[in-house]
Amino acid sequence: MNCLLDTQLLLWAAGDPDRLANEVQFLLQDPQTQPYFSAASIWEVAIKNGLGRPDFQADPRLLRRGLLENGYIELPVMGAHAAETDLLPPIHKDPFDRLLIAQSRIEGLNLLTTDKLIARYPGPIQLC
Repeated sequence: MNCLLDTQLLLWAAGDPDRLANEVQFLLQDPQTQPYFSAASIWEVAIKNGLGRPDFQADPRLLRRGLLENGYIELPVMGAHAAETDLLPPIHKDPFDRLLIAQSRIEGLNLLTTDKLIARYPGPIQLC
């Protein structure tokens, strides 16, 4: 299974894996799973860490490097992803989350999230 982790799950996977639900831990340990992360998540961490948000305290460069070293594939942000966001219903206002939803839809990746609002969107989204 190819899966795209939302930013919160990425931070937990990288810095506090015990916070991940058992199903996510098993999924990430499965050799058949290919995890992806979005460049948008690294951007979100950089912005929110710079604003002093306590739930985003991570060095975005170290986070990216660690994800790549642990077999995650980086998904760049493309114009098609940005354009897809205007087709999404206005369930969620967060632009980073909306971009992740659009990326998962266009790329056919299962988006893993803990956010109940994100899970309300149609598409390959799994609430964890």
